[in-house]
Parts: sequence; structure tokens; C-alpha cells
Amino acid sequence: MRVPAKITSKGQVTVPKQVREALGLAPGDTLWFRLEPGRPAEVSKTEDFLALAGSVNVPPAWRGAPWEAIEREAWRRRRA
Repeated sequence: MRVPAKITSKGQVTVPKQVREALGLAPGDTLWFRLEPGRPAEVSKTEDFLALAGSVNVPPAWRGAPWEAIEREAWRRRRA
């Protein structure tokens, strides 16, 4: 789905209704923008990570590792 939206002079955007509904957005939700070289920008809703606590088994070697290192390794493995 491609839905246009204009940016105001203050850099603000109204998220179109179709997008709000597709992402399940509500007032007060936070959006994340992912920008990676050579790829289209991605927009996603921030999930309630506290609700997910304990649902993923973390290998002992990765416990306490910085999130950036875990994310970098995950992307490296995904590309391989």
C-alpha cells in the first residue's frame, strides 16, 4: 500500500487514516523510522516490549550485550 502525506513547514505529518488503521495506531503511540542505505524507509509502531518480557530465550553469551551489537549480528545473519 502506498499512501501519500504532506509535510508541514514545521516538519509535521498527519498519518493517513488507512495507515493508522493498518498499523493499529492510537493517540499517544510512538512511531519508529528505520533508514538504511539503499533500502526504502520503514515506519513501524513501537510495540509494548514489557508485555514481551521473558518470551524470548536469550543465549547466555548474549545476556547483557548492548542492543546495537545484537541488532547488528541479527542483520548480518539475516543477510547471509
